[in-house]
Amino acid sequence: ETLSCYAELINAGKVRAIGASNFGAARLAEALDLAEKKSLPRYETLQPLYNLYDREVFEQELEPLCRARGVGVINYYSLAAGFLTGKYRTPADVEGRARGQRIKSTYLNERGLSILAALDAVASELTATPAQVALAWLMARPSVTSPIASATSIAQFGELTKATRLKLNASAIERLDQASRWTAKDAA
Repeated sequence: ETLSCYAELINAGKVRAIGASNFGAARLAEALDLAEKKSLPRYETLQPLYNLYDREVFEQELEPLCRARGVGVINYYSLAAGFLTGKYRTPADVEGRARGQRIKSTYLNERGLSILAALDAVASELTATPAQVALAWLMARPSVTSPIASATSIAQFGELTKATRLKLNASAIERLDQASRWTAKDAA
């Protein structure tokens, strides 16, 4: 029913392509299969939560499907609510912040600090910022079409766009992958 409505909007010239946000792999696969079977428009993009810290759901379930079916990935939360910029390293750093409790409970742990250490090391080698390296890592992923990152000032925007010119070598990618590798104990 939803895909039929999208077909009407596309045929009327009001929409060029459609994308899905926060779909699980089963739901996305079902929608893609239905679109193909019924000759309806298909989801061309997916907007999942994905970054150096939040990897497991996308990489295990969605990434293989998106690559196999040619679905572009425009991930959100690329900097994990600012955590991957390196500005939040202690509970005191998040005091009074709107997302402080989430950052504290989700990211301020041994794994999160290990990721920041790897970001710091790679950023230092490349004369870049941790945020630029975190975005460059996403752009180096073959499944990511374009990461979404928020800036609250023109200066931040300028700094974030520098990530588009940052090329990570295999060693840098491997160190970031190792520091951010997800294991079953992380889910506990």
